[in-house]
Amino acid sequence: MTQRHDSTAEPPPEAGEPAVPLEFAAFCELHRPRYLSYARVWLPDPDRAAGAVQQAFAEIAVQWRELLGSSNPTAHAWQILRDTVGDHTRQSGPLSGPVDERAHPGGQQRPGAQDRPGRPADDDLAILHYVVGLAAPEIADVIGTDTASVAGRLRRTMLREASGW
Repeated sequence: MTQRHDSTAEPPPEAGEPAVPLEFAAFCELHRPRYLSYARVWLPDPDRAAGAVQQAFAEIAVQWRELLGSSNPTAHAWQILRDTVGDHTRQSGPLSGPVDERAHPGGQQRPGAQDRPGRPADDDLAILHYVVGLAAPEIADVIGTDTASVAGRLRRTMLREASGW
């Protein structure tokens, strides 16, 4: 006798398609849009941005078991993404092209390849907030920290930038 309504049954993977842990698939589905939005700030070519995110997820997949055993898997995955996007940015050379006035008020150029290496992580929070449009709780979910920490770091970043005006 078979159970026709077995909710635990999953379709078998396609031929040649490796089985992916359900937790990893859920992690990718949750974070892919935000990771891609972040990557597009640094890599305006959609194919390059998607490639960087795909490479980051491949690295996260390789380290998945270790990440799950860490104290903060989301933070480690975020660091892998930052490093991967940074590598792709350095490989692509200086950015050129039109300036997006919404993302770069005053006509300042987008962040260039020379700006990415060594940029403080708080600058990435500002990018996620002001350019990508994420609220502090969403940023906290993406980078693996608490909302209060994100809010405080965003304030510090804004004060640091304001003092340089």
